[in-house]
Amino acid sequence: MNLSVRLVGFTALAAALATACAPQTSGTSSSAKDDKSGTLRVWLFQEVDNRPKQQVVDAVLAGFEKAHQDTEVSVEYIPVETRAQRIKAAFNDPKSAPDVIEYGNTDTAGYVRDGGLLDVTREFDAWSEAADTDPTARRSVTVDGRVYGAPYFVGVRALYYRTDVFEELGLAVPTSRAELISTAKRIRAAKPHLYGLAVGGAYTYGALPFLWADGGELAIGEEGSYASALDSPAARKGIKAYTSLFGDDNCPAAKCAGMNGNDTVTAFASGKAAMAIGGDFSHAAVEAGKVRGKYAVVPLPGVKPGSIAPAFAGGNNIGVLKSTSHRTLAVDLMKRLASKKTQGELFDAMGFLPTFTDVRRQAAAKEPFVKPFVDTLAAGTRFVPASPAWAQIDSSLVLPTMFQEIVSGKKDVAAASEDAARKMNDAFGAAG
Repeated sequence: MNLSVRLVGFTALAAALATACAPQTSGTSSSAKDDKSGTLRVWLFQEVDNRPKQQVVDAVLAGFEKAHQDTEVSVEYIPVETRAQRIKAAFNDPKSAPDVIEYGNTDTAGYVRDGGLLDVTREFDAWSEAADTDPTARRSVTVDGRVYGAPYFVGVRALYYRTDVFEELGLAVPTSRAELISTAKRIRAAKPHLYGLAVGGAYTYGALPFLWADGGELAIGEEGSYASALDSPAARKGIKAYTSLFGDDNCPAAKCAGMNGNDTVTAFASGKAAMAIGGDFSHAAVEAGKVRGKYAVVPLPGVKPGSIAPAFAGGNNIGVLKSTSHRTLAVDLMKRLASKKTQGELFDAMGFLPTFTDVRRQAAAKEPFVKPFVDTLAAGTRFVPASPAWAQIDSSLVLPTMFQEIVSGKKDVAAASEDAARKMNDAFGAAG
């Protein structure tokens, strides 16, 4: 999904991820037909301003149709708000289903469980460009060792900070998590009208780097046998660090407990916060705000001075539906839509970060604002458990509830993380 609008709070994902819990459908067996002509249907996500994306896609389709005589491509740009229902219906009715779809990378396991995506392992491994795919991006299309699509773009978060505020107060840019927390509180003390670091109790993907930086994990195990690790000592240490930022000395719980990722970026862009954890996809919103020309971005610091906290690798993929009757053509179109050339053009047009490491380096050389995000990716990113259970965990707000219980004083870290871990394990068990 377009990270600039939907990747969070990566979370508007909740409604979309609900499809991952749909029951196994009956009409999704792969067609024996492999027609080499006819019309291919494609569903892509509609952006806020769709024209730049459409221009890139139209060029891809022109090349595809030129290479394949007697072939046409029909593209529909579907609203993200209704994609869950649309894709579920497509899985249940192959006759009306598209051949190729764009989908959020946290949806992979659920869509595979529902029998909707085609296994393209053989074709992906034979694709010369695939060798340069970022390892985390590849994991986002992989379930049980099999590949079910091609990574389309990736999005990560870093630390936005007000250069004017830091200069006025004589502050150094934080290089460790302890410095980040103490700097946030120093700013709040000096400027009570500002949040030192805008944080949100509903900002799952902004909180996870704190958990991961301490060596914590969301879950341990592997596909099909996950168990929550939220109640481990390392995870609790990270949870405690994140929730320590909710209070009158930084971001008051009464205002910040309910904030999501979009809210924190909006607070920064509007001049109400001195720092925020935002994505590469947040750049346009910040540039359009009151702080334009008065901010900079660095990787979110980890526990050790000079280290980078692991970030969640969000983004979208391109996949082929199992029900397609144009397998060869559909896979070729998938590769063209997700190719190095196309990803480079999408970066130029939309700012989407490429999933190929070499193309990403080229993008960073062209646009300086990309460098801290590329550095974050290079330092190592993390992903959610590759389980259809994640849909239930995310949509039922297990992590936001845990954070909010802690910052409200309703439960301590131990009790809240224990309850959240139990809810996660119930979801893993139900997913089989």
